[in-house]
Order: sequence, then structure tokens, then C-alpha cells
Amino acid sequence: MRQLLGYLFALAAWAYMAAVPIEVGAASQPRYELEISKARRTLVVKRGDRVERTYRVSTGRGGHGDKQRSGDNKTPIGTYRIVRFNDNSRFYFFMQLNYPNVKDAFYGLKHRVISRSAFDDIIDALRNGRVPPQNTRLGGLIGIHGIGDVNTEKLQIHEALDWTEGCIALTNDDVRELRRYVDVGTVVVISE
Repeated sequence: MRQLLGYLFALAAWAYMAAVPIEVGAASQPRYELEISKARRTLVVKRGDRVERTYRVSTGRGGHGDKQRSGDNKTPIGTYRIVRFNDNSRFYFFMQLNYPNVKDAFYGLKHRVISRSAFDDIIDALRNGRVPPQNTRLGGLIGIHGIGDVNTEKLQIHEALDWTEGCIALTNDDVRELRRYVDVGTVVVISE
């Protein structure tokens, strides 16, 4: 078993390196990087070492820790990339991340949340610049979005609580402004 886990880790590391340039449809290297702190409830837009903008966010209502499976309502921790946009979202605007990534797949397989076949499908998608499967037991459709229809109660909840099912939420005005900084391929680093 130890040898198998070693092999899988080596495979995951190789696949990660192969998947890093997942710039699906991107014409050039993104100019900005996003850093999200779940504990501070912030999203920082950076250009190199320079902070361009900081936003207040809400994250998953599942609390601390890394996302481990569908329905745990946790925001994943790690390095992701923006893979697509949806301007017709019920949350106003949606920027999808390439969740699950190699790390998520590796631990999902190790903890028997997903099968070897699901692991292979995730790795294959990432390696080939495609959006990973969104229908495994790890969950999917994790991204950055607005809050949808705005009213005073929603704004108060957004300001006070982590309310999402695992995504990162900003006000509609903030997500509209954030869109100016991101492209397909923009790196998103999420930390506790």
C-alpha cells in the first residue's frame, strides 16, 4: 500500500506540473493573481508583489479546513485557475475555478472519496487543459461569484457570515469590478 501511495503521489506531482499551464482559451499570460484568505475574509488582487485591490468576501459555511467532498460546504484550499465565466448566473456573475485540482484528486483517492477511474479522469482533464469533471464525489462548480438579487438582508448576511456552499462570494458591484482584473488562466491561491 505504501508503494502504491508513493506511486500515486509521484503521478499526481507529474500531472500537476503538466497541468500548471491550464490556460484554456487564454491568449496570453494573466497579468494579475488573486489571493484569498478564508480566515481574514479577503480577496487581494496582486500584480507581482504590488497589491492592486482588496475585497471583502464570504466563503463556505462549512467552516475551517479544506474541501473534501461534495456537500461539505467548505471552500477548497490550494492553487487554482479561472477556467470559464458565466454572466448568466443566479449569483450575478460566476468565475469558475479548475476544482478539483491534482491535490484534491490525490487526497480524494487516498481517502477513498473517489475511485481510481474518477482520479484518472480528473488528471487527464487537467493535463489536457480541460475543465476537470464536476460530477465526482469531490464536488464541483467552485468559483468566485456575486450575491445575486440584492436586498438589505442579503447584504447584511454577506457582510456578517460565510454563507456559500464552498464558493467565494463578493457583492455584485465588487465582482463586476474584479472581472476587469481576471482572465481565463488567472491564478487563484486560497489559504485558510
